[in-house]
Amino acid sequence: MSIDVDLEKIDSLAGVDNLQRREIERTYGEISPFELKNKLIQFAQGSSKKSAKIMLNAGRGNPNWIAASPRDAFFTLGHFSVNECRRVWHEDHLAGMPEKDGIAGRFEAFLSGDGKNMPGSSMLRDMVQYGITNKGFDPDAWVHELVDGIIGDNYPVPDRMLIHMEKVVHDYVVKEMCSGESNGKFQIFAVEGATAAMCYIFDTLIANSLLEPGDTIAILVPVFTPYLEIPRLPRYHFDVIHIEASEMTADGAHTWQFPRSELDKLKDKRIKALFAVNPSNPPSIAMKPESVKQMVDIVKNDNPNLMVISDDVYGTFVDNFRSIMADIPYNTIGVYSFSKYFGVTGWRLGVISIHEDNIFDKLISELADEHKERLDKRYGELTLHPAEIKFIDRMVADSRQVALNHTAGLSTPQQVQMALMCLFALMDTDNKYKQMTIEICRRRKKLLYDGLGIQFEHDPYDASYYTQIDLLVWAEHNYDKEFAAYLQKTYEPIDILFRLAEESSIVLLNGGGFSGPEWSIRVSLANLDDEAYSRIGKVLKLTLNDYVKAWKGEK
Repeated sequence: MSIDVDLEKIDSLAGVDNLQRREIERTYGEISPFELKNKLIQFAQGSSKKSAKIMLNAGRGNPNWIAASPRDAFFTLGHFSVNECRRVWHEDHLAGMPEKDGIAGRFEAFLSGDGKNMPGSSMLRDMVQYGITNKGFDPDAWVHELVDGIIGDNYPVPDRMLIHMEKVVHDYVVKEMCSGESNGKFQIFAVEGATAAMCYIFDTLIANSLLEPGDTIAILVPVFTPYLEIPRLPRYHFDVIHIEASEMTADGAHTWQFPRSELDKLKDKRIKALFAVNPSNPPSIAMKPESVKQMVDIVKNDNPNLMVISDDVYGTFVDNFRSIMADIPYNTIGVYSFSKYFGVTGWRLGVISIHEDNIFDKLISELADEHKERLDKRYGELTLHPAEIKFIDRMVADSRQVALNHTAGLSTPQQVQMALMCLFALMDTDNKYKQMTIEICRRRKKLLYDGLGIQFEHDPYDASYYTQIDLLVWAEHNYDKEFAAYLQKTYEPIDILFRLAEESSIVLLNGGGFSGPEWSIRVSLANLDDEAYSRIGKVLKLTLNDYVKAWKGEK
């Protein structure tokens, strides 16, 4: 049948007959979960107005906490920095540019005087001292980079990342992504969050003919939807192979891990690149060490030129997390966003990390002559020896269409905030902040599961930032396969999302949109207060019981 109503004008499914409702839901089930979310929010807001219920949007990914202490340090540093500018030149509203000579001494005098009781001043002193003591930074050069950076009066130089900042962020990446171990050095490119990193990586792989339209790539699924959508764009048009986290327990529950047979797909040398989100989104489960070891063996013995892009934004929520980039550094681009852990989605802070010895530079050196000639022209305005430009620096140039490379780079105030976040974590040797954020997510997952009536068992690889619940598994476990078959025959997979939004003002996302099980739903465990998850679990259970009543013919 065809839909004879305007989808954009639908503000309720009440009164719509069952066949038309299914057709409407089927249509919405084909769009991105994040576009579907907008319609669900519209329904939920309408419901909340009618019933005075508060809308609970558990479809959002940003947390409802922030790292406050490094922000205090940031703003106190800003106060000192403006005074430093006025010290050089002060004429009404106008000030000069901060002076390097003697600035470390003036900074210490500020912290002992006017700034002594300002928020974060003690931590700020320790942060600066960390650079001097642990990294051997020249005091004036280090403090001046912080001050000039937070003022933002110069272009980022170097454009990839400021010198001292990069060394600090490198230490943080090694601590959190590599278990504190580093076999060599990573080059860091500071970017506007992981979303910018994705764009830059895809574009530079294409620009340098490391990937070409029509090439075969693999994606670990379920996965954050842009990793599914970008490869389908005409600009890329990749042939995509899904590596599915389809492992199940003996009693039929998802582990969200990868069977050996799925990872063995990577032995196919036609696969040029693998895109991974680890821990995953939405299951929020990190790859177990056995799977990473299998990948190491595959790269070593079967597909040595495989390029791996690993987005590790949720890694800090898993105890003893270790990124793929730690075990396959030569082949891996590491992507990390500060947004979730520190509550800085609005700051747009992220990094791309590539080992100084890497497959990307090697593959560029082995390109055919016609590709090398084209690339020499592309990057020829930057240097007399364009062939020697490293892949990560090509990415920096490509981020500004090459011609504007001299204005490339993340804004310096953003880099300062990023560095202070990293210093905060590096100085927290007991991981107190980390354990607090981990506990928040685990506590909320337990509250959700208790409300839903599901036994909560902690998985050591579970970040608990999201959870993905397969409703067919729930149906079979609590009832039988006949009930699960009834759901599939009678309803669309996203029917429950519309019911929750319309009847209870609760917004969740469909797991099928992340290339997960069609009948699964994603709940963000980070962005609502604890009690909200208890309510969501209870309402979800009641809604599922309504399906049971319909199946049994009860009213």
